[in-house]
Amino acid sequence: MELNRVVVTGIGALTPVGNSAPEMWENLKRGVSGAGPITHFDHEKFKTHFACEVKNFNPADHMDRKLARKMDLYAQYAIAAAGEAIRDCGMDLETVDKNEIGVILGVGIGGINTFETEVSNYAKHEEDGPKYNPFFIPKMIGDIAAGQIAINYGFHGPNYITASACASSTNALADAFNLLRLGKANAILTGGAEAGIWPTGVGGFNAMHALSTRNDDPQGASRPFSASRDGFVMGEGAGCLMLETLQHALARGARIYCEVAGVGMSADAHHITASHPEGLGARLVMERALKDAGMQPEDIDYINVHGTSTPVGDISEMKAILDLFGAHAYKLNISSTKSMTGHLLGAAGAVEAMVCVLSVRDDVVPPTINHADDDCDPEIDYNLNFTFNTAQQRPIRAALSNTFGFGGHNACCIMKKYEA
Repeated sequence: MELNRVVVTGIGALTPVGNSAPEMWENLKRGVSGAGPITHFDHEKFKTHFACEVKNFNPADHMDRKLARKMDLYAQYAIAAAGEAIRDCGMDLETVDKNEIGVILGVGIGGINTFETEVSNYAKHEEDGPKYNPFFIPKMIGDIAAGQIAINYGFHGPNYITASACASSTNALADAFNLLRLGKANAILTGGAEAGIWPTGVGGFNAMHALSTRNDDPQGASRPFSASRDGFVMGEGAGCLMLETLQHALARGARIYCEVAGVGMSADAHHITASHPEGLGARLVMERALKDAGMQPEDIDYINVHGTSTPVGDISEMKAILDLFGAHAYKLNISSTKSMTGHLLGAAGAVEAMVCVLSVRDDVVPPTINHADDDCDPEIDYNLNFTFNTAQQRPIRAALSNTFGFGGHNACCIMKKYEA
């Protein structure tokens, strides 16, 4: 069976460094941090007082106000990013066969604010008996964002979410890619959304000692591959990509950003939160993505690493890259855009896949910010090009994106230049 080629024709983003894909991309190239004091709730009693929040978001700019009130913030973010990607792909929704268009999103924790609010309200009024908002469940559940997008646009193709913690939206992209290759749809809107910067989210990660507590320097807190890194910075937002079979895209005269070359998935099978110290699962997932794409390590020019700025995670990923890519690892550009966006949890993979799409299009590697020459970890090989602090222009034939989630879930995708 001959598999369909799959291309990216539209992108949309709502992130801490930009409320559209072009704005995000410009700020990433400039090395802009999205971190600042938390505004979503009173953080005074928490260990961490900052995060990478979306700024100046007004749901009414993207959907009817009545609809917005029935949706958790994460789903509102998803609708906004989806709308941009659909507009960007230039698809005529009046003539396209909507039965052949799907929506597959990745969501890590979903409507955590809705859950927190409703349980808190119940606790305050427990003596009066249960009084829950009738939209409590539809607002909270993770799959509702994909459902709302399909309802909004009338897309009747495959519709669901994937949940694999921080690998969720890369898994969603992988599923979309595979369904399109097999001819199960003509186009699939894929991506991810998350809005977890609330007391339960921040408090929970603080209890695990996973978050940075560099409260005196929020914008410098996410510092992957630096000795003083002390945890990740929580982010929020959404990213969506329109994937189409090449045949469908060409038939409608679509502009093509790049081709999806291959995907990989693996499990560390090691620990519920920590990555394998030698990066075995990370190596395996990259190896599988390369095999799926029919590519060799030497074909990759840029890796957007998971790079969360945690003491163990950064080292294990570097070990995996060195082990798999060998001498070619020193010819690669590597960068962690989480140093600017923070960690968008379930939405991270979609946003970082989008970074690879734009890097391939423009031959630009965005930087890893916040590194100083006197802040080097003896366990890290600085002969690798981590693209510290300044974007770099270079030919990029193919870019690889890594995402790893709690539970040992690993997912990887490769974007390459489209050739007719």
